[in-house]
Amino acid sequence: MIPFADQTRAKIAEWVQRHRHVVLYDEESSTLLDVASGLSVRFPWSEFEAFEEKVHAETGELYLVFLFESGNQIVLVDPGGVAFSPSAVHTGPLQDLPSVVCLRDFHTLKQRVDHYLYDHREDPVAKECLNLVMSCIAILDGARLVGFDVSELEGELDRSLREIERRTS
Repeated sequence: MIPFADQTRAKIAEWVQRHRHVVLYDEESSTLLDVASGLSVRFPWSEFEAFEEKVHAETGELYLVFLFESGNQIVLVDPGGVAFSPSAVHTGPLQDLPSVVCLRDFHTLKQRVDHYLYDHREDPVAKECLNLVMSCIAILDGARLVGFDVSELEGELDRSLREIERRTS
């Protein structure tokens, strides 16, 4: 019988082979590359507990959920790529944030923040813009918890925060 981890590795390889446009996997280094963001995360096999196969409600596509001892999860999903739970540790609960997000969600929300800040310079900073920033923070915190290096993205968000501070002081 094939050990559970070997079965899981085979599932990852099979899923990635069919979804190379959203995720790549380097088995030798146990690294997942999120294609949309260009960022990699190491799959923490030493903490791996279980995985589930589910069907995406909107697309009907199979996706994989990996659960770890830390309580973290990594999800391989199309569309989305490498997904994870956002973290509200620095933001508190956020009403409109889904329970699973991806770095593509960060980029989408960050574009909306920039639209508010730079395409409507004469307008006061809207509460919606601040809510979007809070969602971006929760996404980056969740990404960091599963092992993504999001320092560059944090720098981009920090520039937006400085612009908000400048405009609201």
